[in-house]
Amino acid sequence: MAIDIQKANDEATNRMMEAHPVLVGLGTARDVIPGMRDDLLLHAGPPITWERASGPMRGAIIGALMFEGKAKDEAEAEKLVTSGEIKLEPCHEHDAVGPMAGVTSPSMTVYIIENKTHGNKAYSNINEGYGKVLRYGAYSEEVLERLRWLDKVMGPVLADAVEMSGGIDIRALLAEALHMGDEGHNRNKAGSILFLKALAPYVAKTAPNADVASDILKAIGDNALAVLNPVMAACKAMADAGHGVEGSTIVTTMARNGTDFGIRVSGIGGLRSETRWFTAPVATPKGLYFPGFTEDDASGDIGDSTITETAGIGGFAMATAPAIVTFVSGTPKDAINATMEMYEITHTEHKFFNMPVLDFRGTPTGIDIRKVVEKGITPRVNTGIAHKNAGVGQVGAGLVRPPMEMFEQALIAYAQKYGL
Repeated sequence: MAIDIQKANDEATNRMMEAHPVLVGLGTARDVIPGMRDDLLLHAGPPITWERASGPMRGAIIGALMFEGKAKDEAEAEKLVTSGEIKLEPCHEHDAVGPMAGVTSPSMTVYIIENKTHGNKAYSNINEGYGKVLRYGAYSEEVLERLRWLDKVMGPVLADAVEMSGGIDIRALLAEALHMGDEGHNRNKAGSILFLKALAPYVAKTAPNADVASDILKAIGDNALAVLNPVMAACKAMADAGHGVEGSTIVTTMARNGTDFGIRVSGIGGLRSETRWFTAPVATPKGLYFPGFTEDDASGDIGDSTITETAGIGGFAMATAPAIVTFVSGTPKDAINATMEMYEITHTEHKFFNMPVLDFRGTPTGIDIRKVVEKGITPRVNTGIAHKNAGVGQVGAGLVRPPMEMFEQALIAYAQKYGL
């Protein structure tokens, strides 16, 4: 089959960059996420079973079922999943994403991102904040109470506020945040402040009273990761816009479930929900740990947040966020070197995301499986670290590399599909 890979990759990356993700609303997962059902939980990464699930993934599944009122305790939750009464499917197969364990249940409130250029949508739940939270596998009563507040109090007010605002341009927000010291994955201090600025006037108008408005604004203001979830959904909408281009070798999904790391490639497979996964065992991140914890406590790499690197930010934009190293380890020079290395395995430089420290050079965008394998360089990822046991929560943050094996698998499959 005669194919022009350069032209296909030009099209895939151009579609990713021209995508214009806007936060247009919030809704209940079962009502807005395609294919969501009452007997379904979505999770981060490629497909996983309960038997192979990591500690934080199991903890998040238990917590979600308790939040839904379907289980009273761990034993009931496990029985529901192992019996098949509750199904587990990847967020990515439903146009959604979730940080860390990424578990999204039917009644959770989710952000709705619309790509105004191509019309596709993406979804993500609301960020809970730091510490003992569901996405890190914690499921104590305080965790569940926080989820109920997000669902019953904060969610409806944010939905009304976003509607009143006419939508929040996440691409523009990201471009500005990259000029203010963020990289869009683990450092979102500027982006979350910009998010708060965009929402605040409308929260003040739509909240039922001043106390609720104050609580919501404080929750966003105190959470430097508040904007991460809509940013992830925006990156999902951008990456999906570049998917399904015949002949393209560009990666459109990178995701981890705590057990396996998975990628999907633009030119391999058809519809986004049906695209083939290429997987390999996850590594354990190397980084900085909270007092009292060490690498021995860490879960394997987990979360859909690598969609940020897939779209050209996160670890690929570390040069513009030198302070990230205080969170994930290293030096400011290491951050610059990380970005420079990523130019070696990407197809282009982003049109809208650029970095002042590199003379406003566009971020490296469009991971090319051919270059990864040829040069022996895997993508850079910075990430949070969950405790390996269910119920504990976050224990640190650091850096990790995806396994080369996935990219080799994908390249072989590509060669077979196109007769190369």
